[in-house]
Amino acid sequence: MKKILLALMLIGFTILAHAQDKSSKGDLQIGVQGGVSIPIGTYKSVGEAKIGYFSGFFLDKYFKGNTFGLGLDARYLSHSATKQDTLFFANGYLSTGYKKNNFVHYFVGIGPTYKYEKNRFQFEAYIKGGIMQQHFPEYTRSLYYEDAMVSPFTMDIKTTVNDSTNKAMTWAGVGGLRFNYKLNAHFAIFAHVDYLQSFGTKFAGKNSQFTTEEHVERNPIASDTEVKSFFDHYEERKVMTSTLHQSVNVGMGVKYIFGRKAPSQVTEPVQQYDDIVKRADKGLQIVVKDKQTNLALSGVTVSVKGANVEERSISDANGQAARISAIIPGRYEIIGEKNGIKTPLLTLTEEDFNSSSSIIFKEIYHDDPRFTLIGETFDCAIEKNTAGVNTILTNNSSKTNVSQISDSEGKFIYQLEQNGTFSVVANQAGKYSQTEIVNTKGLDRSQTLYVTLKMGVCDLVEGGEWVLKNIHYDFDKSTIRADAAIILENVVSILQQNPTLRIELSSHTDSRGNDEYNQKLSQRRAESAVQYLINRGVAKDRLVAKGYGESRLINHCGNNVNCSEEMHEQNRRTEIKILAL
Repeated sequence: MKKILLALMLIGFTILAHAQDKSSKGDLQIGVQGGVSIPIGTYKSVGEAKIGYFSGFFLDKYFKGNTFGLGLDARYLSHSATKQDTLFFANGYLSTGYKKNNFVHYFVGIGPTYKYEKNRFQFEAYIKGGIMQQHFPEYTRSLYYEDAMVSPFTMDIKTTVNDSTNKAMTWAGVGGLRFNYKLNAHFAIFAHVDYLQSFGTKFAGKNSQFTTEEHVERNPIASDTEVKSFFDHYEERKVMTSTLHQSVNVGMGVKYIFGRKAPSQVTEPVQQYDDIVKRADKGLQIVVKDKQTNLALSGVTVSVKGANVEERSISDANGQAARISAIIPGRYEIIGEKNGIKTPLLTLTEEDFNSSSSIIFKEIYHDDPRFTLIGETFDCAIEKNTAGVNTILTNNSSKTNVSQISDSEGKFIYQLEQNGTFSVVANQAGKYSQTEIVNTKGLDRSQTLYVTLKMGVCDLVEGGEWVLKNIHYDFDKSTIRADAAIILENVVSILQQNPTLRIELSSHTDSRGNDEYNQKLSQRRAESAVQYLINRGVAKDRLVAKGYGESRLINHCGNNVNCSEEMHEQNRRTEIKILAL
């Protein structure tokens, strides 16, 4: 696989290198594209894929005559799988648990292109073949019911069959048409439509198709059905169904055409009037911007060194720094720094003083690929920012921690890597805060610089209760997941800072399913959470585990009440109650 990718990249670079040869007659063009991806065929019916989107770029090199060429196409496609709602029947339900709910595809291909051009219009046809990496959905559909003896019965009736990494490589090809309109000699906009399909059932000995395995249904279950036996509705044998990727992609984009020269123009030589433009003392204004978003950037330390100046200043909210009223003509070096990252060195020379303006205006660009988290700690009781609160940021992947104390305005700032998940918590004796989750996955750094967060810091009060946010369990399981452990670490910290504190940790379910079963499940979950705290060194006599099942719903979504998934989720919660301080 790596050899194939390397070969495709080498071919692309060969095209680019050939384009740099001035003797080459054909155009070199590079474009970006994006739009709607429409699943068809068995990919839509078996894979249950919904309309999604795609984006990517292409590189084409046309040969002498500018009609036929060779091109490289790289793109990303995403389709969500249709989620199946839970079906409740007389004595049970059919439910689907989704671990992952979308198809993601990365395609790279190479192949011939054809172009017909008239005036500002171009028509292009292309065929590309290559490889595609696929990420498949993962889900399990289960049947739960209670028989006449009130014995619960659970059976998985449909599951996805993928490799352990949920990835699959496959051969794939794309063919389509592109309709272009040239804005000028170099830029053109276009609309295009093409068809993309994968090929084969195996790649390097591994399954390359999305596959499901399910029991054959013999008698469908309806909402008024009373299930007496699994085998009244399903056969014991299972069947496996597979599908290739098939999609029609419709999109738009823009391309840049190298090698075309604008008509030469005869210009009159410009006479220099050095005797008129007098070099004189000037004012200096430096503005700092974020390179990736072009936004004004505050908090950058700017240093200016030169003939009569050696000054440091910090950029304000408008990015302005180094406002110097007068500097004499000469050579100056200007550089900015923030978060340990410096801007490129900017040099002023005497030529910068050859203008009639009284102020030299310069911009410098700071390029930090990370996002900036700007947080505030506020008191829950008075709902005003509070200073001097210790905060801890944890990278949930690497488990590394950094801490910071909120300033006099109750603010704190962290730098967040791209495509990461982080937890932030306040840590102070006599108080508690929720563990807030901050996610930079899916954020575009070229459009977003700042991520904001308001963190409530509340007093510990005897009898007080609060819901632990962001703590989840797998379907029908009571084991502590890795993401739940992060939340429980905050509870460990609170108990360590308050050594006389005793708490009740309770678990609650929604109303769906059997009442008695929900009670037992919630008790097991509460006990698992308490055992985690004990394993982390908390004394057992400071903890009480209590499962309330569906007995303490916080809305009207009781048995046989039709409610949305969001409303049921409000009832599935874990709570802390302070028994003694």
